[in-house]
Amino acid sequence: MSQHREHPERPGHSESDVHREVTELQSKSATAARLFDIRRIIGGLFVLYGIIVTVAGITASDAEIDKAEGVNINLWTGLSMLALGVFFLLWLWLRPVAPPTPADDPAGQST
Repeated sequence: MSQHREHPERPGHSESDVHREVTELQSKSATAARLFDIRRIIGGLFVLYGIIVTVAGITASDAEIDKAEGVNINLWTGLSMLALGVFFLLWLWLRPVAPPTPADDPAGQST
């Protein structure tokens, strides 16, 4: 029968319980860091607005195209926004955020 030592700062909890809680919090922190990565937000918005502007460019009338001196500016701008949004999302996928290590965390260091 194995006996667990009680953690000095958490009475009633063993060291393995405290270690498990810390591991769970670290995984939640890493998940939150990936979820709120600015590349995801920027990429998603550019893709969304790119789709909207591209559709506006595809459905543009001849009068609207003539206003821009014969250039379908909505189509080209929408396609450019789509390309930029896809770039940000690919960047996020190819280079995900690394979870912070305890040595990098200034709050975790004791003084």
